[in-house]
Amino acid sequence: MKIGITQFALGKVSLDEILSLCQEAGYQAVELVFAEDGRDLNVNMSDEELKKVGQRCAVAGVEITSVVALYAEGGNLLSRKVEEREKKVRCVARSLEIAGVLGVGAVLLHPGALGAEGTYEQAWDDLRDALKGLAPLAEKHQVAIAIENVWNKFLLSPREASQFIDEVDSPWVGFYLDTANMMAYGYPEHWILSLGPRIKRVHFKDFKRREHQFVNLLDGDTDWPAVMKLLRQIDYQGSVIHEVGGDHQTLVDLGARMRRIVAM
Repeated sequence: MKIGITQFALGKVSLDEILSLCQEAGYQAVELVFAEDGRDLNVNMSDEELKKVGQRCAVAGVEITSVVALYAEGGNLLSRKVEEREKKVRCVARSLEIAGVLGVGAVLLHPGALGAEGTYEQAWDDLRDALKGLAPLAEKHQVAIAIENVWNKFLLSPREASQFIDEVDSPWVGFYLDTANMMAYGYPEHWILSLGPRIKRVHFKDFKRREHQFVNLLDGDTDWPAVMKLLRQIDYQGSVIHEVGGDHQTLVDLGARMRRIVAM
C-alpha cells in the first residue's frame, strides 16, 4: 500500500510545499483540497490548469489519491433546508469534475452535521437520494464518492454504514474509512469487516480512549496489526492517507510511522 498525507493536515500551503514535504517524508500519495481561497489549488481552475497540477505531482512521483472541492458556502447534505443540501451537491459535483480531469479515482465527502431539526430518517433519505442523484455523474467521470465517518451524529455503527451504502446501490458510492473517528464508541476492526469492498479510501488516525483524544500514529489504542491484517483480508488496494497535523519534523516523522504500520 502507498502511504500519503491529506492537505487538510497542512493548512493553506502551496503545491510546491506539499510535494517537497512528500519527497522529504517519503509520502507516495496525497489528498488535495481545491478551495475558493486556495493559494494555487483553486476550485475554479480550468481543465488545462488542473492538468498542470497533475503533471507537477507526477513529476514529483506523488500520486493524487483523492480530492475535495470546497466552495465558500459548503452546504450540508444532512440539513432540512433544501438550499443547504444543494450547496453541498454543488461541491461534490465539482469534486467529481476535478477528479475526472486529474484521473483520480475518488473524492472525499464529509456530508455535513446532523441537527435536531427533523428526524434521523429524513436525513438518511435526503443523503441517500442526493447520492443516488450524483451517482451518474460519478460514473461519467469514473470517480467514486467516498463518505467519511466523522463526528457528525450520523452513521454511528458499521452495520448502519453498510446498510446506507447498499441503499444508495451504486458501485460509484462507497466509504472513506477513518480508522480513529469511531474509536470513542467502537472499533475500526468491526468497520473494516462490515464494510469490506465498500471501502474506497482510508484515512489513518489514532486515538486514546481513556483521555478521549486524538494522538500521533502509534501513540494511541489502535490495534494496527489487526487493522492491517483486515485491510489485506478485504483486498484493499488503495493508498492509506494520514490526517494528523503537526510541525514540519512531526510530519516527516509521520512518514516513518506509516511505513512501520503498513509493514505490520
